[in-house]
Amino acid sequence: MVKHQPLQVYERQLCLSCITGIYGCRWKRYQRSHDDTTKWELLWSLILLLTFFLLFVWSYFWWEADNDYNEFNWFLYNRSGEWTDGTVPILATTAAGFTYVSFLMVLALCHVALGQQLNLHWLHKIGVTAALLTTIIGIVSVNQTWGQEWDVVPISLQATGPFLHIGALAAATALSWIVAGQVARAEKTIFQVVVVLLYLSMLLGLYFLPIYITSPCIMDPSSLKPRPEVFGHQGDPMLAPENTLLSFQRALQMNVTGLEADVTISMDGVPFLMRDLTLRRTTDVEKVFPDRERDKASQFNWTDLQQLNAGQWFLKYDPFWTVNKMSLREKNLTAKQSVCSLEQLLRLASFHNSTVVFRLRRPPPEHPCYTTWINDTLQVVQQSGVPQSLVMWTPDDERAQVKSFAPGFIQTSLVKRTPKDLQSSGISRLLLRYNQVNTNDITDYSRNNISLTLYTVNEPWLYSVLWCSGVASVSSEAPHILKKVPYPIWLLRPNEYCLMWVSADLISFAVVIGIFILQKYRMSGMRSYNPEQIMLSAAVRTSSRDINVMKEKLIFSEVRNGGSAEELFEEHGFDSYTNQSISQ
Repeated sequence: MVKHQPLQVYERQLCLSCITGIYGCRWKRYQRSHDDTTKWELLWSLILLLTFFLLFVWSYFWWEADNDYNEFNWFLYNRSGEWTDGTVPILATTAAGFTYVSFLMVLALCHVALGQQLNLHWLHKIGVTAALLTTIIGIVSVNQTWGQEWDVVPISLQATGPFLHIGALAAATALSWIVAGQVARAEKTIFQVVVVLLYLSMLLGLYFLPIYITSPCIMDPSSLKPRPEVFGHQGDPMLAPENTLLSFQRALQMNVTGLEADVTISMDGVPFLMRDLTLRRTTDVEKVFPDRERDKASQFNWTDLQQLNAGQWFLKYDPFWTVNKMSLREKNLTAKQSVCSLEQLLRLASFHNSTVVFRLRRPPPEHPCYTTWINDTLQVVQQSGVPQSLVMWTPDDERAQVKSFAPGFIQTSLVKRTPKDLQSSGISRLLLRYNQVNTNDITDYSRNNISLTLYTVNEPWLYSVLWCSGVASVSSEAPHILKKVPYPIWLLRPNEYCLMWVSADLISFAVVIGIFILQKYRMSGMRSYNPEQIMLSAAVRTSSRDINVMKEKLIFSEVRNGGSAEELFEEHGFDSYTNQSISQ
């Protein structure tokens, strides 16, 4: 008997060898198999699929969270006390892991399409396990430390939902080639029915998914409200150090409507701009006052604060990766920035007729200004000469007293409340994080004449969604980016979106039906070719002596490497066939 393995070495299939070799380290033909995949390997295929979907969600989350990268780094700083860009290692590992797992998924689908047995190599199993565990740990960590950021997912789906649906529909349609091939090759009817039902259920779910996709950008363009005003959150901190005069000047150059800042009161009662509780991150306090670097910012007097540099840290850490785009003059100007007082900011805003909103932090109980912090701030506002109509007042403490002292202030709340409660308190404006309201809230506040400002909005896609929702204004760390958004990124009329949805479904359905018919035709043609029957009929027509001679030639040709097996078959009148043993 001559076995089939020696004959297989003459058939070169480089593509198939690479697929099975990379996936399962089966580089030679005799190592490949058309047998059913074992249950153990099926389990690993499910683990690979689970890892792929988890990494897809994780990658999508970080892709849309780019609006809040600076906020994430600030959270890390408050926890560790050291400033680092924590997004870089996360994005690098996420991109590497998703690329690796996606590549394995493609190879697995190729195995299924070619009818090859799935046999994931043990090194890949270790890699998939590491990717799965790392992703789970990352999800749990974000949920514990930055849980509010998960709200960006439903908001981002308002901007990407229609396009994700088209992408998912295209992927499901392409998958029909593999599904149809499996159904056509299967011999058990129950398997064919189950596979078809599962696939059709998924396909129908995608066809009707747009019913549940809602986006404010699916609207009549004629009902689009005016472009939301932009406030410079801490100025324009991407182009200059936050809460410095240079940063606010950069923001005013971008035609912002207002300026937003964080205010702390010094030991001698001078309100100044500082976001952190300490001075370590944004000043050189460790050099000027090395024994006080961990003291709270409110424990310094104004004379001490004026000695600090508030710009060199920006050049050193480059928090927004923008320093390399600055000219030498801009770098020199940045390096000379100092701590800015509230009065300086108010005078700048008054000169440019710009609105100012500031968050006033109350000093600790042991502070000299603990009881007078409101009056101290009001006096500074009065001394600056800024018109009252340009000041958005946010502290809730002693609000009645503030109204009597400065009735022209725009009373603003930092806490979400009902329009009725706000109106009863004489509050006409709200300043909230963008994830604290939905489209219905925005409409409700607008109907009751409550002006809404949402922070922090840096990305055009988020700005576009809020614009379509009817938001009056946003606070941004990137006014220079939002300045380049004169119109929402995309806007579709409801009938246009419906036409796009129905057309995509019909095209997908037609393609799927065509693929199933084509696969059935291909497989039926392959089944009509019966190599065993061809070999048996050839053996009947040939004498046993001729068969023996042919076998000897085949054996010795393997030793001499002379001629191909197909030529020996044809020489004796046989059809070439190398996948079965020849028995006498």
